[in-house]
Amino acid sequence: MQPQKDQFIKFLEKNGRASATILAYNKDIDQLIEFLAKLNVTSLENITTDHLEQFKQSLKDQKYTLKSISRKLNSIKSFFKYLLGVGVLTVSPATSVSHPKYEITPPRILSPLEYRALRDAVRADVRMYGIVELLLQTGLRIGELAGIQLQDISLEKSNLKIRAFESHDARKVPLNNTAKLAIEKYVRERPKTKNTTLFITKTGNPFLIRNIRTAVNRYFRIAGIEGAKVNDLRHTFVVEQLKAGVPIVELSHMVGHKRLSTTEKYLVFLNGTKTEPKKIKVAEL
Repeated sequence: MQPQKDQFIKFLEKNGRASATILAYNKDIDQLIEFLAKLNVTSLENITTDHLEQFKQSLKDQKYTLKSISRKLNSIKSFFKYLLGVGVLTVSPATSVSHPKYEITPPRILSPLEYRALRDAVRADVRMYGIVELLLQTGLRIGELAGIQLQDISLEKSNLKIRAFESHDARKVPLNNTAKLAIEKYVRERPKTKNTTLFITKTGNPFLIRNIRTAVNRYFRIAGIEGAKVNDLRHTFVVEQLKAGVPIVELSHMVGHKRLSTTEKYLVFLNGTKTEPKKIKVAEL
């Protein structure tokens, strides 16, 4: 089974799936292979629906959350769908395996008091101030922010070019005055280096995603903000723009959602109504 799994991973890479997705699929399928080996099942043709149900039950016994189990099953179903597509199998044993039902937690939205407290906490750190303001004022993904190059920024045109990132397409994002001022302030004190990545370390190396996340989480703690993650700045941006009246189609493109339905999910934060806003101006937080 290992060779077929390796081919599946190469297929995902070729099709531009996100690195985090590929890593998760790899681990999930390896976990299944290890479980099946204990049952002396080493051939794809011998895997039955009952084996997969046993695997699902073993995950429950190991106290995996229902959300994690559902994600692992999604990896396995995708693997078998791939095997059908390339003709390795003619029937998928995963088709009738159901996902466990679980409650989807709504996105965490920072209150104005919270994101102002975060802004105050990072104000003395010019680099982190620039990072927090860009995330809060543009709704960028952390990976997109980490990949910004100096040449991607056009303060004159008030926009930012976001490069294609893994499975996400390139796009242009508007920069409001708060974002532009934060960028200008950081660039003035940015270490001198030939590296063109916007956010860098003191030694001139790119400020990596994991280090950005760690730093933002540290400032969440300093600001006394509980239960928040870096991506919640993106969630907050989307909701605040909807409240300000930015058209949902324009906003969906702005944040790089592939489906309009993804953006529509945030409409529940508009006092429980789903009326589409009419204004166009992008709000500053």
